[in-house]
Amino acid sequence: MKNLIARAVRFAHDEDGVTAIEYGLLAGLIALLIIGGVTTLGTNLSAIFNNLADSI
Repeated sequence: MKNLIARAVRFAHDEDGVTAIEYGLLAGLIALLIIGGVTTLGTNLSAIFNNLADSI
């Protein structure tokens, strides 16, 4: 029984999984920002090239 309690206490104090989750959330947020920026840039570039093609 003491072994089970000791394992539960160790598990409660272990922060390795929490760190991995935090890094995963940061990576996801960065990916969303990159996708949003590239999408906006692509839309703007498309409009510029369409205007250029129309003027030629």
